[in-house]
Formats: sequence, C-alpha cells, structure tokens
Amino acid sequence: MASAASGSGSFAIVANRGAITASIILAVIMQALDTTIANVALPYIQGSVSASADQINWVLTSYITAAAIMTPPSGYFASRFGRKRVLLVAIAGFVVASVLCGIAQSLLQIVGFRLLQGFFGAALVPLSQSILLDIYSPEERGSAMAVFGVSIMVGPVLGPVIGGWLTDHISWRWVFYINVGIGAIAFAGVSAFVTETKLDLAGKLDWLGFGTLSVTIAALQIFLDRGEQLDWFSSGEIIIEALICACAFYLFLVHTFTAKGNSFVKPRLFLDRNFALGMIFIFIVGVTYLASMALMTPYLQSLMGYPIVTAGLVMGPRGMGTMVCMFAVGKLIGKVETRWLLLIGLGLTAWAMWDMTGWTPDVSQGRIVVTGFIQGAGLGFLFVPLSVVTFATLPASSRGDATGLYNLSRNIGSSVGISVVSALLTENIQVNHADIASYVTAFNPMFRLPAVLQTLSPFTAAGRAALDSVITEQATTIGYMDDFKLMMIMALAAMPLVFLLKKAAQPAAIDHSAVME
Repeated sequence: MASAASGSGSFAIVANRGAITASIILAVIMQALDTTIANVALPYIQGSVSASADQINWVLTSYITAAAIMTPPSGYFASRFGRKRVLLVAIAGFVVASVLCGIAQSLLQIVGFRLLQGFFGAALVPLSQSILLDIYSPEERGSAMAVFGVSIMVGPVLGPVIGGWLTDHISWRWVFYINVGIGAIAFAGVSAFVTETKLDLAGKLDWLGFGTLSVTIAALQIFLDRGEQLDWFSSGEIIIEALICACAFYLFLVHTFTAKGNSFVKPRLFLDRNFALGMIFIFIVGVTYLASMALMTPYLQSLMGYPIVTAGLVMGPRGMGTMVCMFAVGKLIGKVETRWLLLIGLGLTAWAMWDMTGWTPDVSQGRIVVTGFIQGAGLGFLFVPLSVVTFATLPASSRGDATGLYNLSRNIGSSVGISVVSALLTENIQVNHADIASYVTAFNPMFRLPAVLQTLSPFTAAGRAALDSVITEQATTIGYMDDFKLMMIMALAAMPLVFLLKKAAQPAAIDHSAVME
C-alpha cells in the first residue's frame, strides 16, 4: 500500500482506501464526540460523585488540559515508534479510559480517567489527518479534508443531543461507554488496512522543554480549578501551585531561548506578526466557545429546569451554525478579504454574548436556539480564515511546529476559560446574593403587602426559605450575565487586532482542517 508520491510527482493508488478512510474517520468522530457529549450530563455526574458546581468542571478541563499537553509531541511519537502503532495505542487507550470513566465512583477517579482519556485522545486527530493526506492525491485532498472537517464537527452538533438522550434513557455512564463500539470498529479497521510507516530513530524530542511546559500548564490549571474553592492565596496549596507554575515557566523560557539544538518551541515563530496575533485570536476562540458551552449546561438544566434531552436539543444548533458557515466561508476565501471575514466572526460572537447578557430563566427556547446558531456561525467565520491568515506568512518548513502551538493555544484557552468563568460565576453569585439580600429587611415596605407576605414573608421559616430561593435565582442569573458580558468584551477587544494582520502575497498551502483538532 504505497502512499507517497515518487520524486516525479506521481501518486500510487492505495488499496482499501475507502476502508482506511472509514476507520480513521470513526476514530476522529469518537474523539470529537467526547469534547461535548459529557457537557449535558455534568449535573447528573455532579450528583453521582457528590461534587460542587465548580468541581464538576474539572471533568471538562482535565480532558482538555491533557489533550493540550500531548498534542504537540504526537508527531514525534509517530515518527519514533510508527504512525500505525501509535494510532492503535491511542484508540485502545482512549476506549479503556472511557470505560474507566464510566465505572468511576468518585470525582477523583473520573477526573483522573478523563486525564488519561485526553492523553490518549490527543494523537487521534493529527495522526488520522496525516494518514488521509498520505492516501489521497493532491487533487483529491480537498474533498478528503472536507469529509475530515465534517467528522470533526460531528461533536458540537450531535454531542449534546446524543449525550442528553443517553443520560435520560439509560445513564450518564453511557456517554463514555458509547466509545467502546466505535473504538472497536476503528481499531479493527486501522489494524487490518493501515500500513506502518518507516521509523525515524534519529529524531529527538526536547524533553526538558516539553516537561517544563507540561508542568506549567498542569500547575496553572490546578491553580485555576482549586483557587475559588480554597480562597486563592489565603491557601498554602494555591501558593505552592502558583510557585510551581511560575518556576516551571521560567525554566521553560530560559531553556527555550538558550537551547543550542532544536527547542520544543521555536521562539522565531513569534517574530511573525500574523502567527503571534493568530495565537491570541485562537485563545479567545477557545474561551468564548467551549467556556460558554460549559456555562450553558447548568444554565439550562439547573436554572431553567430543562429536561436533559431538551437541553441537548437546544444546544445542538450551535454546532450546526458552525458547520454551515464553515462550508460557506470556504467558498468565500480568496474572494473576500480575510480580515473582513474575521471581523464578521468576532462581531457575531460578540452579538451572541450581548444577547445572552439579557437572558433570564424565562427566555424562550426559540431565542436560545437562534442565539446559539448565531454564536456557532461566528465560530464558523473564524475557523478557516484564521488558519489562513495565521500561517500565511510563515515558511512551509515552520508550519508543522506552528500548527502544534496553534492548537495548544486553543486548548489552553478552552481549559483556562472554563476554569475562569466557573470561578467568576461562583464568586459573583455570592456577591450578588449578599447585595440583593441587603435590601431584604423587616422594615421594607414591600413586605407589608398581603400578596408578598403570603409567600415571601421574612417573619416565617417557610417565607424566609422561599425568599432565599428567589434571591439565589436572581443572584445566579446576574452571575451568568456577568460571565457572558466578559466574553463579549473579549470578542470586542480582539476586533481592532484584526487590522494589524498582514496580507500574504499568496495564499498559504495548508490544510484548514488542521485547526479543528
């Protein structure tokens, strides 16, 4: 099964190409589903493992953080140990970790197993994409990457719907068990039809750079996840985590700028203005998209009382908006100035967040669906143009390293964003509750009204309980508004940076789907 072209530019037809494509697409779908399928099940998982509202988000951030750490070195492992072998280990490890998540009995167990899931899942998308690029000719790669892109977007579209149905009709544990069947078919297909690549025993990984960066990311994530619960720097644990993060990052920077050989991160990449700005943009995309999805689940189920299936259905159009606009924008690239497409994407994202700042528990399903679709459309306008402009001015030899950093920035944005908005939500609810409660006194003339005294009397235990429930709901609603407003401000603040991007003399010959990993 030859895959590469010869020096003359010819391309050998690969046997069983359809079976190979189907197998690796299944592996990609399995990984893509797990980025969103657990979202709608979070309240059920929270109750099952007795976790608090901020702790349960560790189920999301642990997976994203592990994937962020392990994505950049996946290419090294493939060249060192063989691409097929690494892909099979990744699929098998991901399935085993999924089963372990399903049988987890405590928060510590499920977070640990989600970390394991992220470690194995990180390699699935880039290795699958590289196989597709090898088995299709240059003329066919556009269609292959379109199929690849659709499989990536299956997660945001079907994840909430499938996750909601499984949790409601069977158990939340089945959002993880579903990977067993998909993974088994993918493993069998890859094992039977994909050929192994030649090993590159001379290749080296900058272990010191990789290790210090990994420790930095892990310590930062733990610091953010635990900070609100432990009252930040009043806790010795938080101080230690902050010191570890700072020291590891310092060592990483010193090593990166003084290494004589190839460092894990190439500093010269950031001298390219478009790439440096692209890293900022994709970080913001990570924050505004996945962090807002993490907020939507408790908002719909806990605050609005939506059944889990309904919550999944009203969240589904968000991914549909992304998919539709990605196809539309693909046709506009080269015909419309890339910076205008980015401005449209940021504008749609900011508008969606602005609309969400006006939501109350009485907001209609239609409005939620429309706003979610618009937010997804904003992401669709950002993905492909951002990949074009970020890599357009980089030399071809640097794009492999740049793509790894680009996806690392998006993953860090997602995990950090989820942690920050969750911490802010918890803190703002407490502050808002105290502010609103300060107006509740026995001397408030409103409590002299018979209708108020009947249900919200501060003079009876039942009335005080009902009153506290109303205040908590209002405080929570305002807390969500504050988070949505923060993400709106981030999208608006990024808009002027668009005009700093340089136009490339010629479009970069890259695969836009690389940014979807």
